[in-house]
Amino acid sequence: MTAVGTLAIAADETSAAATAVDSAQQPIAELSASNAVVLGLVEGITEFLPISSTGHLIIATRVMGLESEKQLADSAGQPLWHKKPTKDKPGVPLTIKLAADTYTVIIQIGAIAAVVLLYWRQLLSMLVGVAGRSNSGARLLRNVVLATVPVAVAGLTLSNWISDHLFSVPAVIGAQVVGALLMLWAERWRRANAGIGYSRNDPSDLSPKKAIGIGFAQCAALWPGTSRSMVTMVGGYLSGLTPVKAAEFSFLVGLPVLAGAALLKTLKSGSAMVEVFGWGNLVLGGLIAAISAAIAVKFLVTFLSRNGLAVFAYYRLALALVLTVLFVF
Repeated sequence: MTAVGTLAIAADETSAAATAVDSAQQPIAELSASNAVVLGLVEGITEFLPISSTGHLIIATRVMGLESEKQLADSAGQPLWHKKPTKDKPGVPLTIKLAADTYTVIIQIGAIAAVVLLYWRQLLSMLVGVAGRSNSGARLLRNVVLATVPVAVAGLTLSNWISDHLFSVPAVIGAQVVGALLMLWAERWRRANAGIGYSRNDPSDLSPKKAIGIGFAQCAALWPGTSRSMVTMVGGYLSGLTPVKAAEFSFLVGLPVLAGAALLKTLKSGSAMVEVFGWGNLVLGGLIAAISAAIAVKFLVTFLSRNGLAVFAYYRLALALVLTVLFVF
């Protein structure tokens, strides 16, 4: 064989190897940039408004056709597994739905970043409180921790059951209605009891008992469509916080809850999501979620300073009606 022929063969082999590497690095299924933007917007706008981000994301993924549970295959047609079957367990197939469900949780990191940037003073106060240099910061940290523990325990215990039984449009519809009625009742209660038990109106002044009570209220938000921020705000109402302070406490309590959920989801199926969708649109969705969450938080605080929760309750009822017409009948 001539030297030219040898070089040609070597070049072909190198090209084939490069093609194989590029193919291995390519996402299995394409998540369009528009889908990433939409999911980022839905996450960012709804995460801290009392209308349920999970419920809206379930609807969004369904509308965009990201609910397929058909097992994905590689370029050779071989089935792909998130967790390969063993003698004792059947295994978990790699699907679009698994990747999409993971994606919508991980982009919560963008919403977390927005709250960190907007409420860095309160976070700094809690850190100073740990060092014993701020009594109010120490009390605020205590209350955030106490309000987080119940929902963290319940979430770890019930997460698989919730994923199997409650991640559906009918469940979201029911939660939207129940949540709306709860908000209307809480708003009437707040107006009837205005001025009673409202001292300094600051989350750091909550008693440990009231902080734990808000934590137990958060457990209701494990039902998709309920809204973590909504039940936290209602709990804040009943604990004597004004609407704005109840909302701000819900933002702070949301940080460890959302961060914990994103971390667990990343460890559980983050690599599978990246394998299916790739990195690019994950970064895009997270960035859009951060920007839209910052705007939504600013809007909510301004709105609540003049109004209450009733408008959001009516929105939930209207959404439940629309979803019933579209997906049930």
